[in-house]
Amino acid sequence: MHPPIEAGPARPVVLITGAAGGFGWRACLHFAKSGYRVVAAMRDMTKPSPLMEEAEKWGIQSLIHPVEMDVTRPEQIERCIAQILDAYGRIDVLVNNAGFALGGYAEEVSLQDWRRQMDTNFFGMVAVTQAVLPVMRTAGSGTVINVSSVSGRIGLPGYAPYSASKHAMEGFSESLRLEMLPYGVRVVLVEPGSYRTAIWQKGFDQISIAGDSPYHHRMETVLNHSRRTFDQSADPMEVAKLIVRVAQKKRPKLRYPIGRDARMLLIAKTLLPWKWLEKLVNSVLK
Repeated sequence: MHPPIEAGPARPVVLITGAAGGFGWRACLHFAKSGYRVVAAMRDMTKPSPLMEEAEKWGIQSLIHPVEMDVTRPEQIERCIAQILDAYGRIDVLVNNAGFALGGYAEEVSLQDWRRQMDTNFFGMVAVTQAVLPVMRTAGSGTVINVSSVSGRIGLPGYAPYSASKHAMEGFSESLRLEMLPYGVRVVLVEPGSYRTAIWQKGFDQISIAGDSPYHHRMETVLNHSRRTFDQSADPMEVAKLIVRVAQKKRPKLRYPIGRDARMLLIAKTLLPWKWLEKLVNSVLK
């Protein structure tokens, strides 16, 4: 059991899941810099994270409280929300950022891995949101920011599990936004393209391609293309700053795509006939 969150002067409170890495710890820094009290939820606090070291450099460590919370464990979610409410009595912003990326051609990804992908990226996100909504609904205000992906708008070969989990998040968010608008709660999707975060390297490391796989050549091509895109990708601090800006808007839009590749893919999907898009993707993978 971790010590209770220390109470303090009234400030807006944000809960960020997946705060140990990726966009999560960067968003924690920018929220704290903007004057929020940040509850940084991490699945495993024994693993190294740059969060508190960077927070100390920024002089904002007193505004950030790391807590252990695995989004797939209801008892940890319940305990975390109770701690926050005991200390502050409010949750103004929820950033659903916890997630990971699984790849592989759909036929060869085990059902166990499919379930593992959905448990974290989708069902875990739903569970945390359900726990926070009563707080926001009672207060008549609040913002839920779901960190999706351009993969939630267009599915690409080799990443069906990840894309499916993000498509599910997109549909959930659309419905939830309409449900919660009458109660003063705003629901927003942030949709990054490729950024230099560990999620992709971890995803690459988890993909194993059997030598006799009928998809071997194409999966290798997908991975090579993904690595080139990753090497050329932008600074993830861009996404963290956007998340904070969205949280501060009175009337945020539903969707905020970010990243050059994200915008290009969405424009292509909007303007091109699907058959043309198919030809374009297949030409890249030859």
